[in-house]
Amino acid sequence: MYKIEELSARHICMTASSSRTPLRALRNIWRCEQDRDRLSKGLGSRGHFGETAASVFGEGGGTMTSQEVRLCGLLLREHFGEVVEKVGTNLLRAGAQNLRSILQETGVSLDLVKKSLCVLVQHGFCTFGPGRKGPGSPSEYCGSCRLILRILRYPRYIYTAKTLYGDTGELIVEEMLQRGRVTMSDIVKAVADRLTQTMEEGHSMDYTEVSSAFSKLVETHFLQRCPRTASKAAADSPEGPASAEPPAPESFPDCYTVPHVTLVGRGKRQLEDAEEQSVAKKARMDSATHGDEGIYWQVNLERFHLHFRDQAIIGAVANKMDQTSSEIVRTMLRMSEVTTSPDAAATKPLSANEIFRSLPAAYNIHRQVLDQYLSLLVDDPMEFVGKAGESGGGMYVVNLHRVLSNLARATLESVVQERFGSRSARIFRLLLKKRHLEQKQVEDFAMIPAKEAKDMLYMLLSQNLVQLQEIPKTPDFAPSRTFYLYTVNQLSTARMLLQNCYKTVANLIHRRLFETSNSKRLLEKSQRIEAILASLQASGAEPEQLTEVEEMITAPEKQQLDSLRLHINKLDSAENQVDETIFLLECYIHTTASSSS
Repeated sequence: MYKIEELSARHICMTASSSRTPLRALRNIWRCEQDRDRLSKGLGSRGHFGETAASVFGEGGGTMTSQEVRLCGLLLREHFGEVVEKVGTNLLRAGAQNLRSILQETGVSLDLVKKSLCVLVQHGFCTFGPGRKGPGSPSEYCGSCRLILRILRYPRYIYTAKTLYGDTGELIVEEMLQRGRVTMSDIVKAVADRLTQTMEEGHSMDYTEVSSAFSKLVETHFLQRCPRTASKAAADSPEGPASAEPPAPESFPDCYTVPHVTLVGRGKRQLEDAEEQSVAKKARMDSATHGDEGIYWQVNLERFHLHFRDQAIIGAVANKMDQTSSEIVRTMLRMSEVTTSPDAAATKPLSANEIFRSLPAAYNIHRQVLDQYLSLLVDDPMEFVGKAGESGGGMYVVNLHRVLSNLARATLESVVQERFGSRSARIFRLLLKKRHLEQKQVEDFAMIPAKEAKDMLYMLLSQNLVQLQEIPKTPDFAPSRTFYLYTVNQLSTARMLLQNCYKTVANLIHRRLFETSNSKRLLEKSQRIEAILASLQASGAEPEQLTEVEEMITAPEKQQLDSLRLHINKLDSAENQVDETIFLLECYIHTTASSSS
């Protein structure tokens, strides 16, 4: 069965090719729209069409789409295995469920379901609470699609921590993302041990250095304490059923307070004698001596997102203007990051005098030059900076919402140009600028022949990139007495492109899993040989022995491995690039919803 949208698109293409006049085609389009509206009102979002029609009309299943659920399932399978994937996708599709319902729906054993739920709760992908029948009823579990999708951005979080805080910050964030919710003492020990492994013999990492890096991450809000309801207290709370979104950690006291942890010692190497390992294990089990028992930490993903948003704005200014302009905007964002809420449409006003005093001394910008740059930023069509007053040499703000809207608009234009060519992008850009145009006006303004303009408009209309608005002169909606205006709804188009991006990432992950499964034996053989070489090098083996082990992989196998790794690297790079587009579109949609509310 075709979706109603697909039937409309097919009808549009057939009428565009068979009709001699655009009037007849527009009449057929209008009839399709009327039929679709009649179906949606008469049958509801489900009716005889089931979930297919519900997905077309944007209802059913909450805010999750099939593409999001599919991508979440692939991410869970890649990182946690097929059992966790089955339990997680069942929670996403069915909503809040108790343990008995999960067992019946998944068909997995009780022990595996409990372990899967523990994994999901540990990483924050699942919340639990009392059932809908009130206190005393079985606890219900609810998955969070939004947090599961953040797995796609884990490499970017780790790389950002490395850029800002070096190798120690990188390993802290990596360990916390891998483990979920952990105590500070456990993270400090694990990171110190890993850093000691990379040091020369006789050197080791002190616990105090790792604790200092951990404290810096907490001070800048990249790490935060887990809320109390993330623990077993949620099961005893009589507030209501489980929710997909956990409570905000900022609503709890001491969210960014680092406890006094008594950690004395240095990182240990794995290759040590049994006595030292037993002592280390005994000290590790004695958690009461550290002073942070019961205090668990997690990565503050929203703080990373604010950093990514600021970097996107700074990069856009640098590409459009120059490096000095981007440094001025960077200074304004850094000054207002504490006073501006994450959902604000613009930063708090800053005077030119404050901006001048906060600029890096290395740039050596004079006050008159700063005023000229601020004037250029205010007058630029992208509206990076706005003027909010005249006091203090002028009050300036960074227009966060407008900048994100312009960046999303540029992304949409780029997609249209890549898929349909420069002329279609010209029409799309023209409709974004003029808002509403008739077909004749599009032909005149875009300077494109009538036949080509008509074909391009119908193609964009069939792909839901362009909408058709009817303005009747009379109540009977007669086609001869109705204006047909083409327009672009940037928000709905951005939402559609976001779903296409989710589908693209899911296809990339599926392809990577397929490639690795086909070469599973070769990859396992390569890993075994690498492990043997590492152990021989650690024991001081002779070069002849190392060469003999390396020759266990033949030349054709080496060529196949190199080709496989190159292909997987390309797929990983494509995933990261698509994720950048996903992040930009998510920011634009979120800020638009916040500003409208």
